[in-house]
Amino acid sequence: MRAKDVCQALSRELLPKNIEGTRFKLKRMVRLGILAEADTGNFTRKPRP
Repeated sequence: MRAKDVCQALSRELLPKNIEGTRFKLKRMVRLGILAEADTGNFTRKPRP
């Protein structure tokens, strides 16, 4: 999912500040190993071992 899609799923307004904040949180989750970034800006859940 892209950050814009996550904002829509969470019923947040599609304003640049909301999309950028969501993108930052998604990138933090990538660093923590919760998500994976498939393509630039496209986030997925990491497969379980």
